[in-house]
Amino acid sequence: MSNQERETVGQDAACCPGLSAAPLDEERAGELAKAFKALGDPVRLRLLSMIASRGEGGEVCVCELTPAFEPSQPTISHHLKLLRQAGLIDCERRGTWVYYWLPPGVLDRLAAFLTTPRPAGARA
Repeated sequence: MSNQERETVGQDAACCPGLSAAPLDEERAGELAKAFKALGDPVRLRLLSMIASRGEGGEVCVCELTPAFEPSQPTISHHLKLLRQAGLIDCERRGTWVYYWLPPGVLDRLAAFLTTPRPAGARA
């Protein structure tokens, strides 16, 4: 995924209407599909959860992620690459290890896209 595509997935929720606000154009649908497709695998969903659980600004070393899974290290690296290509995580190599974190607001923007506005006075 290009930096421009990552920026589009990572755009402010105010600029991008939610699912029920307006029909998606072809480009936006393709970009969001990449993110949701990446989340469609249980291993990738768990990896994202492990990274997200570090909180805002937190990061996790790949050396801490790999032992939590049965698949081999190359398979985990492939899953992390797909999450990165979808714009859901970012990383940095430091010596031998790679550290992963969530870009600011990425999960909030995906959640905002799926959230349906409630009419005034509606019950939760």
